[in-house]
Amino acid sequence: MSKAAELANLIGNINAGGGGVNRNVIINGAMNVAQRGTSETGVGASSGYFTLDRWKYYSSGTAGRVTLTQDSSAPDGFANSFKVDVTTADTSIAAGEQVMIQQRIEGQNLQHFKKGTSDALPWALSFYVKGNASATYVAELMDADNSDRHVNKQFTVGTDWTRVEITFPADTTGTMDDDNAVSIDLQIILHSGTNFTSGTLQQTWGALNQTNRAVGISSIFDSTDRTFFITGVQLEVGQNATEFEHEDISTTLSKCQRYFNKLSEQLYGGYGSSSAADYATIWFPTEMRDDPTMTGVGTSNTAQNISEEFAQCYRVGGYAVWNQDATADAEL
Repeated sequence: MSKAAELANLIGNINAGGGGVNRNVIINGAMNVAQRGTSETGVGASSGYFTLDRWKYYSSGTAGRVTLTQDSSAPDGFANSFKVDVTTADTSIAAGEQVMIQQRIEGQNLQHFKKGTSDALPWALSFYVKGNASATYVAELMDADNSDRHVNKQFTVGTDWTRVEITFPADTTGTMDDDNAVSIDLQIILHSGTNFTSGTLQQTWGALNQTNRAVGISSIFDSTDRTFFITGVQLEVGQNATEFEHEDISTTLSKCQRYFNKLSEQLYGGYGSSSAADYATIWFPTEMRDDPTMTGVGTSNTAQNISEEFAQCYRVGGYAVWNQDATADAEL
């Protein structure tokens, strides 16, 4: 895109109520933060956050398996991508199968889209993709606050990095809650059975119709050679996608730590007698979205008094210890 065209798009979005700094509501869109690790093999039997922060791999019903990695292949201007590499194919697709990559977005971060009002604004989605062969997948916005209203658009993937730009229309139906719960799911659908493909693709906002969600889609599990790479994901107010909004790594990490913290240091409380209580307290680097679930507490210790700001580890008659691999999880 030329600089003149980019400027015109930005001005158009500003006039529409968007634009400016902090316009991207996607966190870790450049795939730079991977606190859980950079690779996970054999994924597919369950859904979850396995590698890159804020990016959930959702799998239902398929026998297909993948390796998920933070990959160094990326278009100019980026260092990382999210790679899905098929290791087990699934060419016998049951009706209810579905696989997608998700980012779940808090309602309080989406109020400026004015969804559900007469002044509702359009949604501009953009990202870079490539694969090992031509394929067609579907991008979806799902409204979790209003009986799963949704809108869906196809996009194509080739063997070279290309930028996809999609405009979803404004929706004057269904306001979003102003809270820390999920209001919108951005979903990149990579595999679906006939329960999701037998209708007409829902290209304007409408009530949930499962058969309209992934019409015309390819299956990422049609071959063990299949790969899918994505990076530079941006969702913003406006009719036109603008240049990806890069941010420094400390900002991205802080945003990710609102949902998941991996503790990098051991903390010790004082030593006490068998009847004394020892505590170790850790303050999270940023306020978490909600009271987190703690893992990795030392043997015989108990995690308690956990809030969005801090957690205490408790033990009677000994050291209170957080293991180096302890985590605090407050994902949506």
